[in-house]
Amino acid sequence: MRTTTIGSTGPEVGVIGLGCMGMSASYDMETARDDATSIAVIRRALELGMTLLDTADAYGPYTNEELVGRALSGGYRDRAVIATKVGLIMDAAPPIAGSGTASPGAGRNGRPEHVRASIDASLRRLGTDHVDLYQLHRVDPAVPIEETWGAMAETVATGKARHIGLSEVSVDEIKRAQAVHAVASVQSELSLWTRDVLADVLPFCESEGLALLAFAPLGRGFLAGRFSSFDNLPQDDFRRQLPRFQQDALRANLAIVGRVCEVAERIGATATQVALAWVLAQGRYVIPIPGTKTPKYLEDNADAAEIQLSAVDLAELDAAPAPEGTRY
Repeated sequence: MRTTTIGSTGPEVGVIGLGCMGMSASYDMETARDDATSIAVIRRALELGMTLLDTADAYGPYTNEELVGRALSGGYRDRAVIATKVGLIMDAAPPIAGSGTASPGAGRNGRPEHVRASIDASLRRLGTDHVDLYQLHRVDPAVPIEETWGAMAETVATGKARHIGLSEVSVDEIKRAQAVHAVASVQSELSLWTRDVLADVLPFCESEGLALLAFAPLGRGFLAGRFSSFDNLPQDDFRRQLPRFQQDALRANLAIVGRVCEVAERIGATATQVALAWVLAQGRYVIPIPGTKTPKYLEDNADAAEIQLSAVDLAELDAAPAPEGTRY
């Protein structure tokens, strides 16, 4: 796989990474976890050049970092660029009303003492002495970002993290953090049905040489064309809570998938590959991190790195309608 760097100063990684959350949390948890298969998927991702592995202490919680740690044991650690996160506390509190960026059932903790304790716990679970990228999962509105970011900077000073990044933030928040310590990356949702960051966050990242790690680049699986009805979702699936997957909204949003499928058929690719190629085309340092726990889907995702969309293809995709329903 061709490579890029995490922003202008970060480590070299494959242009497509691997989001590990779904191996332990949120999607189709009615089906028993299969850690053996997930470990095989992580190791295969490294073989394919998908070297950026994204996890968080909130996933599981905690079990996803443990899973990634097991996958990297036995000589795989040096082949991986580990990105984990701190600051989102699952099942601690309801989402912050009106924020638009809170994950359901999650609270926030940006206190410096929490950051200091959490990096040590993450390193133990991951079985490593450092992470390559330590990210603030969400800004805590009760704690000035300068205080939280100062504690994040300490992880770099002590060698526990090589670089630090932010997640789901505004341009103003990025600037405030930058005044304390360099920001390597910003993680935000970006896909053909979530394009908000194209207005301001991504242009700012481009101007500053920051990476944009695009989570949910396949619209939580929707853009791959796998769901035509709300009933297609497993009973114990996080997506059943999301507005865009409710029946009326989902039916309207099939128009976006239709546009992706039309381009895919014309160029001889899959819908997944076209959706990921569109994300890759959004900027030099944009790195999609699609999640999967299935070997077949992993290979499909990796092959997207070789898809080159023409100006006509991109214009057609850009003209896809806006989605029905909010993200959360």
